[in-house]
Amino acid sequence: MTQQQSHPIGEQFGGIPLRLPQVAASLDQNEEWCEARIGNQWRRIRLHDYGEIYNVPNLYESLFPRRLKCCSPERVVGLLEEVLSDFTQDMDDLRVLDMGAGNGMVADQLRRSGVKTIYGVDILPEARSAARRDRPKAYNDYFVCDLTESEHADFGQLKAAHLNTLVTVAALGYDDIPTKAFIQACNLIESPGWLAFNIKETFLDEDADQTGFCALVRRLRRQGYIQVQAYRRYRHRLSVTGTPLYYIAMVATKRKPIPMSMLP
Repeated sequence: MTQQQSHPIGEQFGGIPLRLPQVAASLDQNEEWCEARIGNQWRRIRLHDYGEIYNVPNLYESLFPRRLKCCSPERVVGLLEEVLSDFTQDMDDLRVLDMGAGNGMVADQLRRSGVKTIYGVDILPEARSAARRDRPKAYNDYFVCDLTESEHADFGQLKAAHLNTLVTVAALGYDDIPTKAFIQACNLIESPGWLAFNIKETFLDEDADQTGFCALVRRLRRQGYIQVQAYRRYRHRLSVTGTPLYYIAMVATKRKPIPMSMLP
């Protein structure tokens, strides 16, 4: 078993001192961890334990965009802007569902791009609390719900908002948002509508994917439920050991409601 140690000197990022592990081999993203100095103690935190991270003000920002150079909110929203420009549509025409909304960083980027109407959805109450604490004006409303439920109580309010765009950033795959929740979210969007999302590139590899997203995206394209307008590979962020992690950003037109029979 590889001995894992953290760097002996913490680096200061946005007020939160961080220590990243030194390991002989790269960790899977789902296994990555860091140490953060919170109060007078160093606390070891797994990077996918988002609830714990959201509970500490500025920790998410210190770790992901600043230390690990995560650029996905800007890249996904920027790609959506490019496509809408090609279609001569303005960003302020969008009524967005931000799925896996977290602490509001994506909504913040959408607001800067001119979007006026944004509803957030996340399964974690800590995420909503963090968004309200850090970005109180980012959302028109924010719901905590499990989109794998066949008909959540909040669905009625979301449908009444006449949403025409789904945005989800760094939330598909792993244990965050499964394929069923993605279809449910897509069906909260009017047809025709827009889908803008990103996903780890290996999750779109037919030979390597274990999440079901590769098969789902292929079926949706082949059977005409979506039409992909832009597809871009880019560096999502660095791993804790400094290795680039590549994702695919996609913008697609949702053409019609998606039946659950599309599930892999």
